[in-house]
Amino acid sequence: MFGASLIVAPVLQAVSTFFWIDGEYGITGGTILIFSMIFWIPALVFLFSLVASKKPTYAAWGFLIAVYGFVSGVNFGFLGVLTEVFSVPHERYVQELSKYPVSSNLLLFQAGPLAPLSLVVLGLVMFFTKVVDWKIAMLITLGGILFPVSRITRVELIAHFADVVQLIPMAVLGVQLMKYRNAVA
Repeated sequence: MFGASLIVAPVLQAVSTFFWIDGEYGITGGTILIFSMIFWIPALVFLFSLVASKKPTYAAWGFLIAVYGFVSGVNFGFLGVLTEVFSVPHERYVQELSKYPVSSNLLLFQAGPLAPLSLVVLGLVMFFTKVVDWKIAMLITLGGILFPVSRITRVELIAHFADVVQLIPMAVLGVQLMKYRNAVA
């Protein structure tokens, strides 16, 4: 499950971007994004387990913060679904959410950046603890940096590039994990 999740989570996330409507997820993209976030949770369990023996406190707290950020991704996906269903333009929902700053920040705007930020820090921790090949660690870090850049600019080409950069190290780790598990079984 962990190996498959490492592949499925970023693949679904990448697929969701192909369904953007003017930089918004919409019904189809939002639905796919939500399922991506479900697979990110077991992927995160595995990723943080890699550093747990060397950095146990970081692994525990980092995992919790990462899950919070990725759950916020579910909220962004659902927001995409609802805004298309009810024909609410971007400017309007931002204006309406500003009336509820605590909730909108806890559920979306402040929580959302924790997902890619957690990948940036995790990649750096992996790099310095040498639990994965340095190229994998650096791609995880780069993917975490590119993701918010792509979502803030809402430029599809940048978003697709960011998605591929996130997919590569996760897929490599996922395939390695599945090969190793099958060899042991």
